[in-house]
Amino acid sequence: MNYRIIDKETYYRKGVFRHFSEDCKCSVSMTARVDVTKLVKYSKSTETKFYINFLYLLTKVLNSRDDYKMGYLWQSGEIICYDVINPTQYVFHEDTETCTPVYSNYDPDYKTFYENALADVEKAKQTREYGLDAMNHPNWFDASYISWLSYDSLNIELPDGYLYFAPIINWGKYREENGRLMLPLTVRMNHAIADGYLVARVYKLLEEEISKFTGEEI
Repeated sequence: MNYRIIDKETYYRKGVFRHFSEDCKCSVSMTARVDVTKLVKYSKSTETKFYINFLYLLTKVLNSRDDYKMGYLWQSGEIICYDVINPTQYVFHEDTETCTPVYSNYDPDYKTFYENALADVEKAKQTREYGLDAMNHPNWFDASYISWLSYDSLNIELPDGYLYFAPIINWGKYREENGRLMLPLTVRMNHAIADGYLVARVYKLLEEEISKFTGEEI
């Protein structure tokens, strides 16, 4: 785990950071639908898992810009930017109706990420422990698939004033709309380090990455 400290005086969001970390401590979240028609088609034709393909592209997007890799060291009050952030998956156990967190490492190489993430999931299926260990995984972001519902909105609430900077990402089932497969995606970030533009950029970047990955134009 490597990171660099951000100089608060030269930080390009200095004024926004001060306001939303001192005067108006809050988060910003957005839910919108992503067209995954091409990715579903690709996953079926290659006999790969859509879920892991989507997780790979999502993680790639969040690692493409420093704003999505920020952290806060409460002991020193420093803002930091991690070199890389990794996804925390969740495996649902039908028999106990509970989840097990899965800490997967991001690798820009698709095949490496796919094989490792798949192995992580299979290993987690063998346990029923919750096993959350956020203290030792500071540069992991929450990536939770709500597989039972194609929802319209979702909100994650954290305590007021809690400067938690890692993205919190949720997505649901895709459904057909006007001949396209649309997936609900919720992106939550702390307002001190992200605004509506940066949250909206996740959707645009994801759309672009899906097109590149599947070899089809937007």
